[in-house]
Amino acid sequence: MTQSAEHQLAQLASDRVTSFSEKNKARVLVIAGSDSGGGAGIQADIKAITMLGGFAATAVTAITVQNTLGVHGVYPVPLDVIAAQARCVLEDIGTDAVKTGMLGTVEVVEIVATLLDEAKAPAVVDPVMIAKGGHPLLPDLAVEAVKSLMVPRAALLTPNAPEAEALTGIEIIDLNGQRRAGEALLKMGAKAVLMKGGHVAGDTVIDLLMTSDGETVLETERIHSMHTHGTGCTLASACSAGIAKGLPLSVAVAEAWAYVAEAIRRAPGLGGGHGPLDHAWPVREFTRR
Repeated sequence: MTQSAEHQLAQLASDRVTSFSEKNKARVLVIAGSDSGGGAGIQADIKAITMLGGFAATAVTAITVQNTLGVHGVYPVPLDVIAAQARCVLEDIGTDAVKTGMLGTVEVVEIVATLLDEAKAPAVVDPVMIAKGGHPLLPDLAVEAVKSLMVPRAALLTPNAPEAEALTGIEIIDLNGQRRAGEALLKMGAKAVLMKGGHVAGDTVIDLLMTSDGETVLETERIHSMHTHGTGCTLASACSAGIAKGLPLSVAVAEAWAYVAEAIRRAPGLGGGHGPLDHAWPVREFTRR
């Protein structure tokens, strides 16, 4: 994708800030952890889904104590409370897509897999394993549960290179490694995989959207910034908004990708570590008109 095309998609995202389909309310149930710093987790999910014209509801899996300097504590939510939150939303509001993030334990993975079956909506699975500052968020046993229970239920799986390596055992140091890992994840049952290339060295960042029908290459110059906290959460939730709106998968992903790229460029520079993105940039573009 060319730079000009990327900016055209960014404009498209801005144009759709207030768009809701009469036939599809673009509801997204987010099952993920809370980030007290507001840059990642359900806070980022809600912002991104809202900015791209969706409606976000949540089931919180854990409360984290964190800021831009790192994760200082993780407090799991009881399993029955996680399930009750999700079922309460599904019974009344319903959902057009589900987005999962930080799950934390085997038991949470198991209950969330059950909830995905109950939701009967396409699932965007972000296999969150390590926080931006390096804090582990998923133990080895839970990784195995993600492989067996979450990957086969994913309408779209959105791993970065380290996560894909953990799920497949395939080393990823270049585009070929991304492609091989993506193919392996498709064979494991994912309907589509967005292989993110931010952790792969190079002056450009290449993400691959892979399905059984082929691949779409999303490429841009690398943005050198400390302020990328929550990028993965934001991208996955932005994708879920497009899917919930009923967009074709390739369009939903391209729109989300362009939105996130611009959010990184406009990062407000908050905090002394890995700062958050500017999730609300489309609002400022909209109000300038």
